[in-house]
Amino acid sequence: MAWSIDTAHTSVGFVARHLGLSKVRGQFAGFRGEVEGDPNDLTTAKGWFEVDMASIESGNADRDAHLKSADFFDVEKWPTMRFESKAIEGTGGNYRVTGDLTIKDQTKEVTLDYEHGGEVTDPFGNRKIGGTLTGTIKRSEWGLTWNVPLESGGWLVSDNIKIEIDLQVAESQAAVEQEAQAEAEISA
Repeated sequence: MAWSIDTAHTSVGFVARHLGLSKVRGQFAGFRGEVEGDPNDLTTAKGWFEVDMASIESGNADRDAHLKSADFFDVEKWPTMRFESKAIEGTGGNYRVTGDLTIKDQTKEVTLDYEHGGEVTDPFGNRKIGGTLTGTIKRSEWGLTWNVPLESGGWLVSDNIKIEIDLQVAESQAAVEQEAQAEAEISA
């Protein structure tokens, strides 16, 4: 079964520490992706997620411009970030999703925690599945090493970056049509 990211009900965010003191949050407004698998057995699912790096929003235009520059994401050269799942383990509402995360020209395997929110049919008859993916990566592993040392020790921007994705997927219309056609052929 094929499912598409419901971009109106999904958020892709990150959290970094500034000066080792406060958390600075940001998000990406542009993204897309798909998931295929049996909604009754999430361990069968495979999916991909692609983020438009120029869509970064951190609440500060100067910081956003710096994040888009060659010091960080170099969005002119590397316009997208991509995650592609390889395996899902777990039961009930808690899973571990392992996949390849590509930022700039570096691909590394990461494992994210997934808290499954469940499946519902919305008031318009659309099947939806949702949950939350979280994890922490070290940005330096992807060559994102720009920083400023502090006189008191430590760094201006943390190396550890928390990823937070509140995800909702909708059953794709093509999957609905294929399922209806298969049922019609069986009953004929």
